[in-house]
Amino acid sequence: MKRIRDKISDRIGEALPKDRVAIFFLAFTALVIAASVWGPEALTGYKDKEILNETHWKEIEEAGEGYRYSLNGNEKLYILSQCLNSQALPESEQNAWTRNETSETGYQGLGGTYAFVVNHKGPSGEEITDEEIYGTCNSSLEMLAGLGILPEGVKKIEKGYYDAVLYSAIDVLEPRNNVAVWKLSLSNSQKNADKDNRLIDAYIDADSGKIYEFYVRTPLAWEDIDPDGIVEKWSGYMGISEPVPYESVNPLLETTPYFKKYTFPGIGEGNTVVTVGFYEGINELFLKIAK
Repeated sequence: MKRIRDKISDRIGEALPKDRVAIFFLAFTALVIAASVWGPEALTGYKDKEILNETHWKEIEEAGEGYRYSLNGNEKLYILSQCLNSQALPESEQNAWTRNETSETGYQGLGGTYAFVVNHKGPSGEEITDEEIYGTCNSSLEMLAGLGILPEGVKKIEKGYYDAVLYSAIDVLEPRNNVAVWKLSLSNSQKNADKDNRLIDAYIDADSGKIYEFYVRTPLAWEDIDPDGIVEKWSGYMGISEPVPYESVNPLLETTPYFKKYTFPGIGEGNTVVTVGFYEGINELFLKIAK
């Protein structure tokens, strides 16, 4: 009997450590289950206490900030030119003259996809506002006249006579490559007004106020105009590289025989074609970056 009792005691002694392990495992499992059920709710409540009924400050970007790469003058000129070449926009009399017969002559191999869209959000904090653009344009016209790019005597623009629309010229494949520009056009209500010595159309950089493209009425004749001098001075004014004469001499590139074309390096292997020309009859001088 004693031997039997001793064996039973030995077996009970061996079983106790195993039972302790099982009990510990069951307790740990129950703790994990309880934490998974109760923990997230408790953590959410703790975070809510930190947020609710208190004012929290956080700086955020203004609309439009952080969405534009820093581009040099040649790159901005190229993007805007490509956008103008790829769009069919409502046009004034002058733009229609220069674009309606040139869609299939010259200008091959335009790369990429570009969009020219109205900026409905309006100017960001760093761009020229709709109230400032008229004064900025007058200052730029005065500067161009002083440099000999425009003839003397071009009249100042007035808000009631001109329409101003803010556009974004965008490289769709790389949207951070975009240029904000103001388009100023003589209002349709002024079609019958005296246009002598008036600005008719212009594209103006919304950051710097510099004029990319213009059409102006002038008493000058083509013989009085020095296109080489104009484009050289304009490139210096824009802060871009020096012009190179355009290789093609196709007279059908324009609807006027009075023009001269130049190229500027763009992005990658692309180039921007700039035209200085003159419409006889209406005596209109233009410098354009679109075809």
